[in-house]
Amino acid sequence: MKDSFLEKSTRRNFLRDTTRLFLAAGLPSTFLGCARNEASGKEATTTVEKSAKTASGFEPAYLKLHKTGELRKRAEKLRAIMQECRLCPRQCGVNRLEGEKGFCRAPGATLVVSASHPHFGEERPLVGKGGSGTIFLTHCNLRCVFCQNWQISQLGRGAESSTDELAGMMLGLQKIGCHNINLVTPTHYSASILEALDTAARKGLRLPVVYNTSGWERLEILKVLDGIVDIYLPDFKYWDSDMSEKYSSGAESYPEVTREAILDMHRQVGVAKPAKDGIMQRGLMIRHLVMPNNTAGSEKIMEWIAENLPKDTYVNIMAQYNPLYKAFDYPEISKRITGAEYEKAVHRAKEVGLTNLDIQGYLWLKQ
Repeated sequence: MKDSFLEKSTRRNFLRDTTRLFLAAGLPSTFLGCARNEASGKEATTTVEKSAKTASGFEPAYLKLHKTGELRKRAEKLRAIMQECRLCPRQCGVNRLEGEKGFCRAPGATLVVSASHPHFGEERPLVGKGGSGTIFLTHCNLRCVFCQNWQISQLGRGAESSTDELAGMMLGLQKIGCHNINLVTPTHYSASILEALDTAARKGLRLPVVYNTSGWERLEILKVLDGIVDIYLPDFKYWDSDMSEKYSSGAESYPEVTREAILDMHRQVGVAKPAKDGIMQRGLMIRHLVMPNNTAGSEKIMEWIAENLPKDTYVNIMAQYNPLYKAFDYPEISKRITGAEYEKAVHRAKEVGLTNLDIQGYLWLKQ
């Protein structure tokens, strides 16, 4: 019964229940078992080194750059960009190093983490038996009106963490058997992430890094991440710029920027293909959330993927849309999607020749 529940658990449900539990107890939502475990000292280092030796021979992309010192240099480059912040397409230009806040509302140069734990609601090739080692970062540069995790992305609920503590979270997740380090909404914290990754690599981190993003990424920043990220997990939310402007706080450039970003992600990591054990270690995995009244332009997105990427590109067509946060202010998106709407997106994906579809959304609609 427990395993069945975990398999059907979604990010929204997991975070909702976890947040309620911690808030009810008067505790920060950071997962206490992992978040403050710096995994330092002889015993922890020995453990991670042992786990690296028993791995399947996979070597994460960032390890080579760590050994040459390039990973640290890339982190310093991103940190310098924060002086007139242009880490994301908003390009606010605020000096986050001096504590100024941009559109994302991240507290200057401070890193804030909402939760760190094995997550069993992600894509199956990321979850396996040990779970995806997910680190939920606070704040967001899109601020979608229907955000399912608005307490984290909009209110910024979480705990301030140093880069050493973030490295400890990564090592702690590896130690308990997670299959990857899954960084959720990483863009505005990319400098801290690379600094923490460099520290964790020195202490024995050998898991693939998942860059779990909205897809709205600047090419300049993606080029800094080239050779560091193992798995890109971008959303492709909208086809129409009018929709992204309306529902994601004026982000009119979302469709164009995201298309360019996804193409570069594919250039960097290629098609996602699981290892023999079924676990994903490298590649591009695209998520698309079907929305009511074709708000997202699902069919057009499937057509574009088929025309511009290999037909076996991993595409997760998601049915989890729920009218949360401010969605009820917009009648056209104030309801769940229908089975027919989901079917239409899946049918078009198959019709244009996409062969590597994750369509577990059928299970969601039956719940």
